[in-house]
Amino acid sequence: MRSQTPRTGYSLEKPAITWTFLSPWLLTLALFWLYPLLQSFYLSFTHYNTLANKATWIGLANYSRLLSDDTFWKALANTVIFVVGTIPFTTIAALVLAVMLNKNIAWKSFYRSAYFIPSVTSIVVLSLIFTNLYAHDGYINSLLAMVGLPYPRSGWLAEPGTALPAIMAMDIWIAIGYYVVLFLAALQTIPNDLYEAADLDGASMWQQFRQVTLPGIRPMLLFVIVINTIRSFQVFTEVYVMTKGGPLNSTTTLVYQIYEKAFVQGDSMGYASAIAYVVFILILSVSLVQFRLLGPSRT
Repeated sequence: MRSQTPRTGYSLEKPAITWTFLSPWLLTLALFWLYPLLQSFYLSFTHYNTLANKATWIGLANYSRLLSDDTFWKALANTVIFVVGTIPFTTIAALVLAVMLNKNIAWKSFYRSAYFIPSVTSIVVLSLIFTNLYAHDGYINSLLAMVGLPYPRSGWLAEPGTALPAIMAMDIWIAIGYYVVLFLAALQTIPNDLYEAADLDGASMWQQFRQVTLPGIRPMLLFVIVINTIRSFQVFTEVYVMTKGGPLNSTTTLVYQIYEKAFVQGDSMGYASAIAYVVFILILSVSLVQFRLLGPSRT
């Protein structure tokens, strides 16, 4: 009987075929990620004039300038406040809502869609809407006045003490829906048998959540916290549309300062690149700590 040899055809094990399929992605990565990354690193050691397209090597002068730049330290403090002040509320609220929506309740699909809509709506549009809501004669002040509660007379975005918290509150409201969907996906992967076994053992609702739910969604919890951290460190659009960093730099963030130095002050591209690398190091460091604390335990 004639033996048949398997037809391999164009196997992906062949290096030429593999690199051919990978080449579009590699070219895109090199052109839009690797080259800008290396170019900005070089510019951080130069004084670059955008209009003249001329870079002058100045070594570590841009990084030394950061130490004496009060605006940079203010932007760093605002960014840290934004990160620390939004991530816990966003994560906890999204997880609580996801647990509630994972149960058999009426109008479940409607609630899921309602929470998710702000996440897919243009951030510019939402920022403009909230700018009107936060105005001195906006709906928020009108409602507070009706119930006799204090409110900033000049508007929430016009006071240094309330501008940043107002943007943070808006950001929390916008981001919750996206993370609710992610947590729902993770919750639905946990077998019901685990909850039934825990219930038979007499575990309370809190014990089931702590011993079954949290371990089951731990990878997703890590993912949500990491991407939320990266997103919060890079907050820009809200600040640009609503306050332009004011009043008195009370809402200036690191990424907004990068924009100001690079594109408003055309001769500060090198300094902006130095700030960008500080942001990169901050995000990398915080992400590594988060992976260390919440990542898979090593035995």
